[in-house]
Amino acid sequence: MTGRSTENVQQVESKLKLGNGAQVGVIGGGPAGSFFTYYLYDFADRTGLKINVDIFEKQDFTVFGLKGCNQCGGIVSESLVQILRSEGINIPLRVIRRDIDSYILHTDVGSTRISTPRQEERIVSMFRGAGPTGATASEWSSFDEFLLELTIKKGAKCIRDQVTEINFEDSRPVIITKGGLSRSYDLVVGAVGVNAAALKMFSDVIPSFQPPETTKTYICEIHLGRELVHKHFGNSMHIFLLNIPRLEFAAIIPKGDFVTMVMLGESIDKHLVESLFNTPEVKRCFPSTWDSLKDFPCQCFPLINIGSAIQPYSDRLVLIGDCASTKLYKNGIGAAYIAAKSAAATAIFHGVSAEDFRQHYWQTCKSINSDNSNGRLVFILTKIIQKWKFSKRGILRLVTKEQSDAGYKRRMSTVLWDTFTGSAPYREILRIAINTILIFKLISEIIVVLFSENKSRNDSSNFEESGS
Repeated sequence: MTGRSTENVQQVESKLKLGNGAQVGVIGGGPAGSFFTYYLYDFADRTGLKINVDIFEKQDFTVFGLKGCNQCGGIVSESLVQILRSEGINIPLRVIRRDIDSYILHTDVGSTRISTPRQEERIVSMFRGAGPTGATASEWSSFDEFLLELTIKKGAKCIRDQVTEINFEDSRPVIITKGGLSRSYDLVVGAVGVNAAALKMFSDVIPSFQPPETTKTYICEIHLGRELVHKHFGNSMHIFLLNIPRLEFAAIIPKGDFVTMVMLGESIDKHLVESLFNTPEVKRCFPSTWDSLKDFPCQCFPLINIGSAIQPYSDRLVLIGDCASTKLYKNGIGAAYIAAKSAAATAIFHGVSAEDFRQHYWQTCKSINSDNSNGRLVFILTKIIQKWKFSKRGILRLVTKEQSDAGYKRRMSTVLWDTFTGSAPYREILRIAINTILIFKLISEIIVVLFSENKSRNDSSNFEESGS
């Protein structure tokens, strides 16, 4: 009886494949949804399979402000740019707002510039929508709109409507929209971010699905004008490692006429935002006339994924991107590319049953989740270092030596660069960080700092005694 039952299950699963003329519905036209659609068409072409894809996206990425915004810092590593280029996705210059070739690390004990340790690994900044509130027509374009246009060229149809419900008829998922559309699909893909209402739709049809853990972050677009952005920020991203409770780190990213402030940590709120903006480290980056307390017209407190979803798949249903698994605190676009491509390959080459997604797509997500465990350790170590000024001074001394001496191996610079730019997995960052030589050099610099501080205190004490 058991053997016959297992055989029947396998037969049912083997039938859950996309055939010629298959209908696929993708909810969400951001990077995850667009990457999935692009590669689904690409893999289908390789196998001679004809498919039809509808992408449901209510936002218009050609519009300035909230209506076209996807609430993202907008950073892409050069390594991902090169990978996409090798696969036929050439990001045009009109999309890239700034080439970032260095970043400046700010702490409460000093700052240092860190150039890319590997010349080929720069990063680029872009807007996910047309631009912030207050922006006007420019020569630049939206990254999300560029990706969406690629899928339309492949054959996808973009439906500007909001999905309000998913149910099943005759074992196939049906998408129902606010505008009254009701359509059956062979596969429905969720690329809905961490939107609570959208995630509930999938929870209703996937009983075992549990959304990822989230936390509140902060993004602000500050208009300075191109001249001031170039003068004060140049081609550098500014990273702030300050000993402020609940703040992991903050970054300022130059983008044309604007700079983007991003804060990542635990439940960012207005009080924490004000605390950061009022630090001397942040104020020094801006023109002296800049008012850090004014109300910015384009700011938000979006939720971000800080944990993995549980079973974001079922027969003919799969979730991708932030609503399933992403990289901790960095490179969300890179994670969306990896997971979306894996889900598309699973659907074309294996099938669209829950077991197909578990065996193939979810293995990719588990790899991302596993690396995030390393990332949490990296940020625990970062927090420990932030508590003591002598350790921060030791790191700054070591990085300064690495940057000024061409013959000096840039291990610490590489650790810091990769941690904040997404240019390498966290496991690689940890591997370099626990290198014996690096630890020895860092301890040596910290000893020098402690000796100097002790000597300074003694000299000061002797001076006071002699003066009295």
